[in-house]
Amino acid sequence: MAELMKVKQLKPRMGNVFIELEVVSKGEPREFASAKGQGKVCNVAGKDETGEVQVSLWNEQIDQVNEGTRIRIENGWVSEYKGQLQLSTGKFGTLHIL
Repeated sequence: MAELMKVKQLKPRMGNVFIELEVVSKGEPREFASAKGQGKVCNVAGKDETGEVQVSLWNEQIDQVNEGTRIRIENGWVSEYKGQLQLSTGKFGTLHIL
């Protein structure tokens, strides 16, 4: 299994991220539609002892997570939006509730 990472180690365009976070806030889900389809996305803030990062949750992931939930992301992907790091499961990652 991959080594557990910390928020302070995350960099834009980093893949294969393996990290555990506590969700500290959850935004409002919003709907999207694109050429690839439609669905819902919701941003939450996740933190560990080294910092905080925005996490994008997609569709069924949204209902699994609330403030105070501990999550583990395996094979996650880091992007950057307006200068802020954003972590998501991407196409190949998985979200686990701890």
